[in-house]
Amino acid sequence: MSGDEKTSVIVKDHRDPEDCRAVVEVLDRVGDKWTVMVVGVLGSGPLRFNAIQRAIPGLSHRMLTITLRALERDGLVDRHAYPTSPPKVEYELTTFGHSLIGPLSVLADWAMGNRETIVAARARFDKNR
Repeated sequence: MSGDEKTSVIVKDHRDPEDCRAVVEVLDRVGDKWTVMVVGVLGSGPLRFNAIQRAIPGLSHRMLTITLRALERDGLVDRHAYPTSPPKVEYELTTFGHSLIGPLSVLADWAMGNRETIVAARARFDKNR
């Protein structure tokens, strides 16, 4: 398979810059480490902000806020505010958000299955530098 044929598997019409931009834009969103972790945590069901933050070590309040807003904007997460005192807010994956779990799982399996190969390749590369 030539390089052009491989590219066309990823982007149907790789000659169209708009298609490439669309793919890059989506990958920027779903490839972000905090997005992957938040989607993974919310895959089990709705959670409050602090529960999400406790479930993801190293995730700051600010980054969680930014990530949740971006996911909500993209239609992947719904924010539900309940009229209680104090206010209760939960976040949950939309149906569209749940559709992201499969592709992320495939990518995670690939990454874990190829970790040793990547570590070895990096070691060879670094040794020759």
